[in-house]
Amino acid sequence: RLEEFLKKEVDLELSTLPDFEERVIDFSEVEQLMNSINTIPAPCAPVINPQAPNTATGTSLRVCWGLFSDDTVECYQLCYKPVSNERSSDEQAEHTLKVKETYCTITNLLPNTQYEFWVSALNASGISPPSERTVYVTAPSPPTIKNKKIRSCENAALVCWESRDMNPVDSYTVEL
Repeated sequence: RLEEFLKKEVDLELSTLPDFEERVIDFSEVEQLMNSINTIPAPCAPVINPQAPNTATGTSLRVCWGLFSDDTVECYQLCYKPVSNERSSDEQAEHTLKVKETYCTITNLLPNTQYEFWVSALNASGISPPSERTVYVTAPSPPTIKNKKIRSCENAALVCWESRDMNPVDSYTVEL
């Protein structure tokens, strides 16, 4: 019987077309909830440390900072520029570095010069507000001894030098 049934032509045409409604399902609330579960908040502003002793040379500075929270941070954006008393200080070159650690040594700086630093933290959600700005100072250049003006006697010596720095130097240390 099955063989006979399969040999017959069957007309499967439907007399009426099915009436399906097009439904649009709004998943926006569900999507927002899912996104809020999987996202991390943007980090808080880092805190830049004041300049520590022995962290400067005539051409470099070591800058350190930290976070007061347990924020997830992928990298930091360290910005700096030379401090100037001139009115056109806003026009001075501003430099930006991407750093993975909470410290950075900046090189190729001018001796005995003040630099203003600030840092922001970045993660997948965004960038933090910048830290407070902090001023660091590079060490002065060593002075040049004027060999022709050196005088000495049995109990004393006169040594003269001149500074190579544009900014005034607070003091000098003479070692014998």
